[in-house]
Amino acid sequence: MNGATENGASPTWLPVDSTFATTAIHSGYKPKDHTFSPVVPAISLSTTFEQDAPSKHRGFDYTRSGNPTRQILEATLAALDKAAFGSVFSSGLAATTNVISMLNSGDHVICMDDVYGGTGRLFRQMVKTANIVTDFVDMTDVDKFKQALNEKTRLVWIETPTNPTLKVVDISAIASLAHAFSQNIIVAVDNTFLTSYFQRPLALGADMVVYSLTKYVNGHSDVLMGAVVTSREDINERLTFLQKSIGAVPSPFDCYLVLRSLRTLHVRMPLHMKNASTVAEFLSAHPKVSKVLHPGLASHPQHELALKQSSGHSGLISFYIKPGSGCPSKFLQNLKVFSLAESLGGYESLAELPFSMTHASVPAELRAQLGITETLVRLSVGLESTEDLVNDLDQALNSC
Repeated sequence: MNGATENGASPTWLPVDSTFATTAIHSGYKPKDHTFSPVVPAISLSTTFEQDAPSKHRGFDYTRSGNPTRQILEATLAALDKAAFGSVFSSGLAATTNVISMLNSGDHVICMDDVYGGTGRLFRQMVKTANIVTDFVDMTDVDKFKQALNEKTRLVWIETPTNPTLKVVDISAIASLAHAFSQNIIVAVDNTFLTSYFQRPLALGADMVVYSLTKYVNGHSDVLMGAVVTSREDINERLTFLQKSIGAVPSPFDCYLVLRSLRTLHVRMPLHMKNASTVAEFLSAHPKVSKVLHPGLASHPQHELALKQSSGHSGLISFYIKPGSGCPSKFLQNLKVFSLAESLGGYESLAELPFSMTHASVPAELRAQLGITETLVRLSVGLESTEDLVNDLDQALNSC
């Protein structure tokens, strides 16, 4: 796809940061700073820390406020986004909740119309619980975004590529417009699908980047966690306060697991991209598929934009099964290598039906508007042998 090379890179995408691997492996921790110089950081399970005198401690007092293992992970995440600060939370939605908690009653939010179902559900709930009004806008249309801005707008939430239709938003254009309209507006980008390996929203003008670390960053489908990174000190101070006050922090052991996974992110992401590119090309030519959604395909509406603001794409693909070619449920149930399951970003390949699974909470009218129909299938292409993945999809489609 677009001249893809063996490692999944493509000369038409932005170049990948050549220092990423070293940063991922060595950031946040120096063995010689510790008594026994362990190469792998120790897991600090203690919930409390002995103090030298009242209110005089050695950097940590209570693990909700800070933990040595968590601190290493937060520093590493910040370094990979070339940010100054990082904060981790007990889930991606916990991270989103903490961002929303920065707002005040009466504030206005502009959110991308096509987002993770849980994100949309949370924003829709805010008008009931906190009088925070959210407008869901297709930010691929800059004029629609301009019209949505008002004097009460305080947060712009961009998810790009989006979930599940993989629309791509021009981060730089939206951030510039928002900041020109008001310096009180915070622009947040959910970068879960691409990670800092393929996309750097802060460099494009965003104020903060939000992650579900559960997905590609951890990459092993065994940890639930979220994160926010930023270079703005005022945002970091507020998030640090909320992290301590709300208490939605991850365990030290989970932080250790994500840190372990983060050290190999640069190895996994190119293979996800390579496998997904091959699968996308295969599906595009299959007689039972009507449309494939993948930013790397020239047929994608924002293909050129994707090439300009990111260094590649992950393992996410969505596609429509042709009407009359069989029930999507039958296709999903006949898969043998792909597992029928929610979530994404793990080493294993997954398939799901957003209409009745991940996006069932999206209002029916909005689902129809977004194209989240009963024939739309979302794939999270993993790290298995490409030939096995293609053959599995082929036999399942042909069984319909």
